[in-house]
Amino acid sequence: MDISAQAAAAVDVPPAPASIHWIREPEALDQWLDRAPGKPLALDTEFERVNTFYPIPGLVQLGLDGGFCLVDPAVAEQSRRFREVLTDPETPKLLYAMSEDLELFRQWLNLEPAGVTDLQIGAAMAGAGFSLGYARLVETLFGETLDKSATRSDWLARPLSEAQQRYAIDDIRFLEPMYEWVTGLLRERGLEAALAEESTRFANELAGQEDPDSHYLKLRGGWTLTPQQQGVLRELVRWRELECQKQDRPRNRVLSDALLIAIAENMPGSQRELSNIQGVPSGAVRRYGDTLIELVSKGATADNSGLERIAPPLSRDQQGFFKQLKRLFRKAAEDADIPMELLAPRKRLEKVVQHRDLAQHEFFQGWRAQILAPVRADIEELLTS
Repeated sequence: MDISAQAAAAVDVPPAPASIHWIREPEALDQWLDRAPGKPLALDTEFERVNTFYPIPGLVQLGLDGGFCLVDPAVAEQSRRFREVLTDPETPKLLYAMSEDLELFRQWLNLEPAGVTDLQIGAAMAGAGFSLGYARLVETLFGETLDKSATRSDWLARPLSEAQQRYAIDDIRFLEPMYEWVTGLLRERGLEAALAEESTRFANELAGQEDPDSHYLKLRGGWTLTPQQQGVLRELVRWRELECQKQDRPRNRVLSDALLIAIAENMPGSQRELSNIQGVPSGAVRRYGDTLIELVSKGATADNSGLERIAPPLSRDQQGFFKQLKRLFRKAAEDADIPMELLAPRKRLEKVVQHRDLAQHEFFQGWRAQILAPVRADIEELLTS
């Protein structure tokens, strides 16, 4: 779809402010947030995450009822209304590509934002394409080219440069007009409620992925391990998640995925055996050796009969079936002008191939049921053939 042809001519875009407004006190932020109760709040953050497990908040950007402000994290975290608004499902929070922002709020403020709307998802539903970058969509819709030179700058340093502050404001200035454009198109398609539904589903999925007990399922390279070895891997991965949190260090700075899989595969019973595994650093053996051996023993002796297994790649027969199934989903996606990657992500479609009971899957619930209705009978026939 050529979104430029219907670009937001009827949508007002607030001009860049003549001066940057900073809120320096929590009480002032409380008052600023109360000036337009229930109206959509444009929201973005800047942070650093190079040598740490947790992102370090650097800046909060807010837009409300045509006004914009920048807030230092120390001020935002002391604001009672900021926390209340973030968790209020009745106040729409407008974000773009929100996964990292939501992770920051969970880990920094220990809260789960509610009422979030991801406008990157909304743009895809409106026909703009899957995973479209913010700057590109702004230029297409509103004809403004954003200066991205400050993208990789230091957001923890103070004072922020004029370029950084302008960049930060531009990251929220277009969110409300973008929301108006998206909701207008989705209303025409009968999908207005779908954006909130999918944004909430995506946010819940992201929160679930942070569970240390299930993180081993992300290590796709471990699919060849036996159930016993995968039980060991689960113990090792859970330990690493908690250790990274305790030390506030990136995962690879403790032990990489590949090394955890190698340890689970070899199931060492002593530090000597652990040292003989290729690639395991001697420093890791000295620091974590006893703990790792205990974890291997615990995982190896546990009852792993009911353990959820890491999904294997599709077999040759399954790949042929996958292509047939994908063809039906793609037809529905093209007819509705919805990106296939949004309607039926590959990993979710693979799960349908591996577990053909549709009751286990969510494709025929919510907004997807509406899109897939024309091909539902064909999909069910294929799955039961």
